[in-house]
Amino acid sequence: MGWAFVFSAVNMAALVAWVALILLPRWPALLSAVLYLGVGLLCLTYATGLIGLLSGFIPNPQGGGADFSTIAGVRAIFTSDAGVTIGWTHYLAFDLFVGLWISRDGDAKNISRFLQAPILLATFLAGPLGLGLWLLIREPAARRQGRFR
Repeated sequence: MGWAFVFSAVNMAALVAWVALILLPRWPALLSAVLYLGVGLLCLTYATGLIGLLSGFIPNPQGGGADFSTIAGVRAIFTSDAGVTIGWTHYLAFDLFVGLWISRDGDAKNISRFLQAPILLATFLAGPLGLGLWLLIREPAARRQGRFR
């Protein structure tokens, strides 16, 4: 099983979770599945890959050590299929977690799912952009409820 397979698998897992989050009814079981089968498995894949590479248990034939102290060092991490896959999995896990939070927060504040959908799509495509938009949109609803959760 190569890095291309892992890359495809994490992309598919994230896509399925996002489609479910945006289009399906938000039953508790669905939200749990997105959290544990989506975010949880992405986190497990990330941790396994990162620890495996850093420990040498998973060989990286393309080389590339982990140097987070310089831009050149970070660039070098992403020159290998392993580095790109692990980094991408990191993004997918965090963006999906943020999307799940937006969904739950929007439902709790009675914000229309039609308004939530483009925000979720923005979060899926450009994580911090979607989160920033959500924080702007949720503010009036939170004030109306008299609480900031």
